[in-house]
Amino acid sequence: MRWSGQELTTEQAGALPGLARLNNLVRSVRTPEFDGITFHEVLAKSALNRVPGQSAMPFGWTINPYRGCSHACTYCVSPETLILMADGRQKPLWDVKVGEAIIGTRVEGSYRRFVQTTVLAAWNTRKRGHRITLGDGTEIVASGDHRFLTERGWKFVTGSMSGDGQRPYLTTNNKLMGFGLNGLTETTQPQYFAPSYRRGYLTGMIRGDGMMISRDYPRRTGGGSKVRLFRLALADPEALNRTRLFLDQEDIHTLTRPFSAASETRRAINSIYSGKAANYAQITTLIAWPESPDVDWHAGYLAGVFDAEGSCSQGVLRISNKDDAILANIQRSMEMLGIDHVLEDARPNGVRCVRVTGGLAMRSKFFNLSGPAIDRKLSIAGRAVKSDAKLQIVSIEDLGATMDMIDITTGTGDFIANGIVSHNCFARPTHNYLDLDAGKDFDNEIIVKVNVAEVLRKELAKPTWGKHPVALGTNTDPYQRAEGRYRLMPGIIAALADSGTPFSILTKGTLLRRDLDLLAEASRQVPVDLALSIAIYDDALQQAVEPGTPSTKARLATVTAIREKGMDCSVFMMPILPFLTDTRAHLDEAMRQAKAAGATGVLYSALYLKPGVKEWYFHWLEQDHPELMSRYRELYKRGTYAPKEYRQWLAERIHPLLRAHGLERRREDPATGGIRSTALTGVPQNRAANATPGSLIAAELPPELTPTLF
Repeated sequence: MRWSGQELTTEQAGALPGLARLNNLVRSVRTPEFDGITFHEVLAKSALNRVPGQSAMPFGWTINPYRGCSHACTYCVSPETLILMADGRQKPLWDVKVGEAIIGTRVEGSYRRFVQTTVLAAWNTRKRGHRITLGDGTEIVASGDHRFLTERGWKFVTGSMSGDGQRPYLTTNNKLMGFGLNGLTETTQPQYFAPSYRRGYLTGMIRGDGMMISRDYPRRTGGGSKVRLFRLALADPEALNRTRLFLDQEDIHTLTRPFSAASETRRAINSIYSGKAANYAQITTLIAWPESPDVDWHAGYLAGVFDAEGSCSQGVLRISNKDDAILANIQRSMEMLGIDHVLEDARPNGVRCVRVTGGLAMRSKFFNLSGPAIDRKLSIAGRAVKSDAKLQIVSIEDLGATMDMIDITTGTGDFIANGIVSHNCFARPTHNYLDLDAGKDFDNEIIVKVNVAEVLRKELAKPTWGKHPVALGTNTDPYQRAEGRYRLMPGIIAALADSGTPFSILTKGTLLRRDLDLLAEASRQVPVDLALSIAIYDDALQQAVEPGTPSTKARLATVTAIREKGMDCSVFMMPILPFLTDTRAHLDEAMRQAKAAGATGVLYSALYLKPGVKEWYFHWLEQDHPELMSRYRELYKRGTYAPKEYRQWLAERIHPLLRAHGLERRREDPATGGIRSTALTGVPQNRAANATPGSLIAAELPPELTPTLF
């Protein structure tokens, strides 16, 4: 395969803008062999990466010859930062798509104003995380190179007053611009369409703007007729459609017909109605005031009554009505959701208004906790960027770890993240500068440290190097497809072995077989620990969850090849997917195949869904297995871990299989329900060179420490 752009100064048409301007870039290349992937060859300044001191990982050093990976596993991390959309709603950054309309800002005259803009690009990055905490409780995690708008202009999260890192940076003397979250988080937002939410919405909408007619028409001669009629007429189709849908879900079916035609000054109005006595009786029951409504009912009620009787003019949100019970329940619901408000004096016609106070911050909280249907009432486009929210920086905390993040490029060059005006971190087609250290699109922009072996040898030769255990594969897979072209691992393996440094390799890649002779030779010089990640033993499911990875059969063949060279090889059955790969039949077959391949142990854990991963995985699940969504929501409703009961159930199911297949070893980890390593601290420094090597890879770390294998 010939690669284009052999000259070192060549920059391919598909390369990220500005990369060639960085002094450690060699070239950016594409090839049909890796369709859709751009490789950015760089000269690394260092090879060894020290794990932060506060980390509980069983190793202190790692090597990552690549940044980014083409495996594209479904459970890769994606951020949960809330982004303000053009319709006024907020949703997590991982769910924001290229081409969607969001809110940015633009300076117009003397003011910076919120304006609608478009997402032009989105891609994954990996950077060291920092948490910024504000006076109102808003938190946002970003890289040190991210910029936020302060009262004194744009500032980076980190920087210095002098030297190479000199640049404007955030301090606790700064106040950020925007409106903040005011206590809103993804977990505090209600399940909008839960049954109690639906009933609350119908109560607010029908009591606020519906018509319920109950009349008896007797005849002088006896008998007569009874009229039971429900009708709702609205100009906004979103609210009308939502009401009709919610009634349908209660088995109340309505008819639709025009109510009034459009004119030069008024929009067309349509209505839904039913003249059935049974429907009338059921609606009457549905909209009765409940004795002890839950939070979802209150959220739905506010959404319904706002869609019916609410307004948002000149930045002031009001809900109007004459009925004392309706007004009292509006206030009660706002109190329940923590919405600041006042009840205004009655107007001459007897109408009173409940007005939301606290400016844009509280208005945003109202919209996101209640979820009204009418989009035109939600938009903040045109409003000035000013707020009384307590956005003073309280603390800036270095989280001490590299983590997955997402960057987006917008038409305005900024966006609203967790209620804060946030600058585009890096550019794609619309910018001409890109920070290489951030990483590129994790699936399609792969950074290759072409000189990593040479740099590593120099670092290992230093007198200060203590021959500490080094782990490969804990961040990005060293045997991803790109290794077939670049062949970086042979040099790394030789450098580690020649220096007397023990090491471990954890991979999904079958390309490891290419280096088996070298690994076998290295294992006679230093402890070498090898493991294959093989979580799924259903071919169709494996390709759906882990597109781009070698098949289960190919990975098991790699286990066999390792064992034939006389080396141990563990199989990481992580994660076990509830209701998909936790059946007795699947687990038994997995153990049988692992044992047949020669695995010296099977290490397992249940699926762990930390924030970001959870939403990304649920997005895949909803597309491929929608029948499991309710069960997963129930299973993970308390957070990131599967419940203790499930983990115990899994342990009771899997331990007999481990014993039956001769794959059980080590002890149970109570935090995960899996198997815990007996050698979490790696290789002792005073160990004899000919001692039997122990595992350098955690057999079963607590889930939050499990290697990512992206």
